[in-house]
Amino acid sequence: MEFPKNFLWGGAVAANQLEGAWLEDGKQPNVTDVLVGIGSKEPGIKWNGEKYEMCLDPDKKYLSHEAIDFYHRHKEDLELMAGMGFNCFRTSIAWGRIFPNGDETEPNEKGLAFYDELFDEMKELGMEPCITMSHYETPLHLLTEYGGWSNPKLIEFWKNYAKTVFTRYKGKVKYWLTFNEVNAMLRNPFVAGGILTINNPKDPSDPIGSITQEDIWQGYYNILVANAWTVKLCHEIDPDAKVGNMMTASGACTYPETCKPSDVFGAYDTQRWAVYFMCDPMVFGEIPSYVKALWKKNPSWTPKMNDDELKLIHDYTIDFISYSYYRSAVYASDATMTNNTGGIKGKDNPYLKECSPKPWSWPVDPEGLRLLINMFEDRYHLPQFIVENGIGLDENLDENGKIDDPFRVRYLEQHLKQVALAIEDGCNVMGYLWWGPIDVVSAGTGEMKKRYGFVYVDRFNDGHGTLERKIKNSYYRYKEIIESNGEAL
Repeated sequence: MEFPKNFLWGGAVAANQLEGAWLEDGKQPNVTDVLVGIGSKEPGIKWNGEKYEMCLDPDKKYLSHEAIDFYHRHKEDLELMAGMGFNCFRTSIAWGRIFPNGDETEPNEKGLAFYDELFDEMKELGMEPCITMSHYETPLHLLTEYGGWSNPKLIEFWKNYAKTVFTRYKGKVKYWLTFNEVNAMLRNPFVAGGILTINNPKDPSDPIGSITQEDIWQGYYNILVANAWTVKLCHEIDPDAKVGNMMTASGACTYPETCKPSDVFGAYDTQRWAVYFMCDPMVFGEIPSYVKALWKKNPSWTPKMNDDELKLIHDYTIDFISYSYYRSAVYASDATMTNNTGGIKGKDNPYLKECSPKPWSWPVDPEGLRLLINMFEDRYHLPQFIVENGIGLDENLDENGKIDDPFRVRYLEQHLKQVALAIEDGCNVMGYLWWGPIDVVSAGTGEMKKRYGFVYVDRFNDGHGTLERKIKNSYYRYKEIIESNGEAL
């Protein structure tokens, strides 16, 4: 099991899932602040007759508002991460801490200062910051006032944000990711796409169901333009920094159930519309032909584009690809393909040995990760950064105040062995970041019950808990693997 000497070992989190302090020091609400979990179909906004405004349900627990209080406890938590030997740590900047409503001309100094302190602490502890610029954190005001990314005005707001953070954190952040799992926008346009239809919504009482295909595809194009601007601005302001995209890539590992041609093509088509439609233009600089074919069949979906922006997309492509991988899927022509934060779900795969415990029951497919890495190597010829891989378990302290989590250890070891084999295959893998090395609020369901961490946090679904941190047994196994640069596998 050989890993490169400069391999990036660490973990990944997101501001909206662990920081808390959702309205502190000038921050204003973002899109995930009005959801219990991103799988919710009922965001806490309502139509007032003219526009949408925030209206949280008093009967719901928005655990992300306090989360695990990383905003005030980050020094303690980063020391725990460094204790495992991390040389890289991924988190996100809450856009609304820097520009609270998103459309201000001047940034919020308190927000900038917080991330200055955070990044300095990471560097002092020997961890390279890997920073997502928008991890499901579009300021809510940009959706309710402008319609979100379907409005080209957001490109200018984004450029202002990008210039601000690249200038402020020049020399501190080497690895930037643009939009987290943005390819999920087709199935979750409100969160992953930052889109809301505000001009004549079909049903104002159903804001998510009212989002139109016209707005989704205009948002798609505007995000591609913004992504290109990000690369351009970063390279101009901080030439030593690198920009990557961030895909939810599990859907690219979709197997056909049989060798029946309709199954094979259906699996391939699922891969395209799950991942490649968004990743391809960010790498190759061209909108794929199958996307254009869709627009030809549905002319009203064709976004407004111009030649200068298309040239920008062509000229400023990403430096590396980054992605999450949790599980594979099986396509069959008679199956109903569904989605959640883990990826696509079709038919059960009888060849996989185990699933994560109930209630989530995600199939465990380490070899799927090796396949995915090889497919991306062949398709993109860019460095790859695995910035999310992990397993959520329902667990509590035992009578001795400890957690023994052999399932998590096994999952970690099996996936890392496949990463090592992919590197042996000749693939260029930059690093591996476990999602989330400390228990955080689940993105999909908005609960604490689904725990991914090597570090336990005493907080529960009803909101109670001391927030005390305790190390799980898996912490020590990951530490051994990192210290040996993988040889301990």
